[in-house]
Amino acid sequence: MELNKIRNELSIKGKNGIGFLLAAVVIWSIITIIFFQQLEIQQKNIFMLFSTGLMFPLAIAISTLIKADWKMKNNPFGSLGSYLNLAQIIYFPILFWAIIKSPDDAIIFFAIITGAHFFPYGWFYNARPFYIMAPIMSVVIMFLGLYLNGENLWVIPLTLVILLVVAIIWLRFDYKNKSN
Repeated sequence: MELNKIRNELSIKGKNGIGFLLAAVVIWSIITIIFFQQLEIQQKNIFMLFSTGLMFPLAIAISTLIKADWKMKNNPFGSLGSYLNLAQIIYFPILFWAIIKSPDDAIIFFAIITGAHFFPYGWFYNARPFYIMAPIMSVVIMFLGLYLNGENLWVIPLTLVILLVVAIIWLRFDYKNKSN
């Protein structure tokens, strides 16, 4: 089987991972609400971490609802998607460092890690939107973090939600073009 054919099959059957991105929109919306509250930054960071526990079950539920195959058992690269997703967890020591040493910046670190981790999915799904949106997410969040200077931190997760929605719309067009 040709490599691009395998990747396009992943894209079509998995619907470009849109189920996981929709779950991310829900999680980052929750994080936006958390950071909009009048709580100590340490509490916000703890609640932010706890909210991520919803990610996998929510992503599976949404993928099932939209009829996207997230397991890809019959594709030779099927398990690679799981490894790419787990790779984000390897960056969590950076997040934990930020929570301990620079609590006001933890949300920025987390948002950049989240955005950047989408880049390899460009190859996995043979989908250009990932290649473009991953660096855009990371750079926009970095500059926003510098501009906000520790204030109105709810803008960071809200911006990531907006950028995720843009990515989802673009990935949906990509999926539709491949499935026709």
